[in-house]
Amino acid sequence: MAEIVNLRRARKDKARQQRESEADASRRRFGRTKAEKAADKDARVRTRRDIDGKRIDRD
Repeated sequence: MAEIVNLRRARKDKARQQRESEADASRRRFGRTKAEKAADKDARVRTRRDIDGKRIDRD
């Protein structure tokens, strides 16, 4: 006897899998590596520290 398949569920599963594969491809194409993220964060912190160090405090 054949397995009963809910067509609505099968259609949704197929669409979900398609979206997941597109998202994965997009992450590979546009994503940044952990090293790139860390370098950007370090640059932001360094810039903030330099700006704060040059700030003139007025009493």
